[in-house]
Amino acid sequence: MRLKNTSIKWKLFAYIALFAAVMIFVIWLFQIVFLNGFYRQTKVSELKSLANTISANIDSNDLSNIVTEVAGRNNICAKITDTQNNVEINVDTVPRCVLHQMTAQDLANLYLQAKQHGGSYFESFSKDSYQLINIQSSDGRQGVIPEKKFERDENLIYTQIITGGSGNQYVIMLNTMISPVNATVQTLRSQLFYISVVFMVLALIFAAIMSRKVSKPIIKINESAKELAKGNVEVHFDGEGYREITELNDTLNYAAEELSKVENLRRELIANVSHDLRTPLTMITGYAEVMRDIPGENTPENVQIIIDEANRLTSLVNDMLDISKLQAGVQVLNEAPYNLTKSIRRILTRYTKLIEQEGYHIRFEADRDVFVKADEIKMEQVIYNLVNNAVNYAGEDKEVIIRQTVLEDTVRIEVLDHGDGIAEALLPYVWDRYYKIDKAHKQASIGTGLGLSIVKNIMELHHLRFGVNSAPGMGSNFWFEMKIVEDNAEKNEN
Repeated sequence: MRLKNTSIKWKLFAYIALFAAVMIFVIWLFQIVFLNGFYRQTKVSELKSLANTISANIDSNDLSNIVTEVAGRNNICAKITDTQNNVEINVDTVPRCVLHQMTAQDLANLYLQAKQHGGSYFESFSKDSYQLINIQSSDGRQGVIPEKKFERDENLIYTQIITGGSGNQYVIMLNTMISPVNATVQTLRSQLFYISVVFMVLALIFAAIMSRKVSKPIIKINESAKELAKGNVEVHFDGEGYREITELNDTLNYAAEELSKVENLRRELIANVSHDLRTPLTMITGYAEVMRDIPGENTPENVQIIIDEANRLTSLVNDMLDISKLQAGVQVLNEAPYNLTKSIRRILTRYTKLIEQEGYHIRFEADRDVFVKADEIKMEQVIYNLVNNAVNYAGEDKEVIIRQTVLEDTVRIEVLDHGDGIAEALLPYVWDRYYKIDKAHKQASIGTGLGLSIVKNIMELHHLRFGVNSAPGMGSNFWFEMKIVEDNAEKNEN
C-alpha cells in the first residue's frame, strides 16, 4: 500500500517510529563509530592549546613553574630547548615518556620537521612499536623519528617553534598518551544496545498513543462529513482534541446549519414556484378547454383571462432570470442622471390602470422634482416591486402611499401601506425569495413573490441605503435613499 493512501493514524505512527530510529542511529554513530576520532582530536587540540599557553609565557621568569603546573595538571611531559638542542626546561610527569627517551638527534629531527611544516609539527605513534626512521636534514645530519603505528597505546608529540622577546628561538615539545578506547566502546555498545531496545519500545508506545490521539478526532469529523455529503444536514460535528480541531468543528457545524437553511429554502422555493406555475397553467388549460368544448364560451373575456395568465407566467420567468443574474453578479449598471420624480409618476400611471378596477388607490406625495444618478431601468424595477408588494399587503382601505422627501443632498423614497404589518423579529427575512410572514402561500394580486428579493439585490448593486419599518397592526414602510444630482442633468435626459 502506498504511503499516500495510508490513514493519518499509521502515517503518524510511522513518522514517530522513524524519528526514534534515526535518533538511535545517530547516537550509535557518534558514541561507537566516531568516538575514537573525537577523543583523538580532543587530545590533539589540547596539546596545541597547552603549547600556545607556554608560548605566551616564554619570557616569564616563572616559566619553569608554569610549565610544571601545566604538565602536571594535564598529565603530559614537556621539553623546551633552543635551536641548538640545549635543554632549557624538562618536565616529566608521564611514566616512560617517549619524549625523554629520544636522543639529541631525535629531538633535532623533530625540530627539522616543525621547521619544514611552517613552525609546528604533530606526530603520533604506537607506544609498543617504537621504531626509528632515518631522516636526513638539509645540512646532511642524520636522525630518527618514531614510525607511526596505532595498534596499542598511542603517543602524541606536538612540536612548535617560537621566538622570544629577545629574538631567541625556542622549541616547545609536548608529549601525551592516548589509551585505547576499545574497551570503552565495547562497554558502550552493550549499554547502548539495551538503551536502544528500551528507547525504541517506549517510542513505539508513544507513537501508538499519539497517533491515536491525533487521528481520533479527525476520523470522527471525517465520518460526520461523509454523512453531510450524503445529504444529512442534521449531522453535528463534535470532535475534540486541540484548537484546530475545535475550530474545524465550529466551521463545519456552521456550514451544516447554512446548508440546512439552503435546503429548507430550496424546498420552499420549489413548492412556491410550482404553485405559481401550476395556477396560471391550470387556468389557461381550463379556459382553453371550455372555449373549445362549449359553444358560446369563446368570448373576449375568456381570451383576456388566458392572456393575463400567460403574462403572469412571463413575469414569473423574467423575475427569476433577473434575480439569478443579480445574485450571480453578471448584471452591469448603466448609470446616468435622470428625473426620479418623473419616472415614479410614469410608473404609477401605468400601474394604476391595472388595479383601479379592484378598488385600490395610490397616492404620490412629492413637493418638487429631483434628479439622481443610477440605472433607470433597474430603479423602475425597484419602484414597481415595492408598490406591487404594498398593493398585495394593503389594508382594508386599499390605499398605498409613495412619499418623496428631500433631506439636504439626499432624497428618501418611502412606500407605505396600512396592512397587518410585520413583527420586528421577522423584518430581516422579508427580503428572502418567497418568504411569507405567516408561512402560508398567498396568491398575489399582481406579481410573482420574488419582488423584494429583486429590490434587495438592485439596492446592493447600487450601494444604496434601504430598509423597512413595520410593526404588527401598523402597516409597513419600505424605503431607500439616493444622492441628489444637479437639475441640469435633465438636459442629458432630453
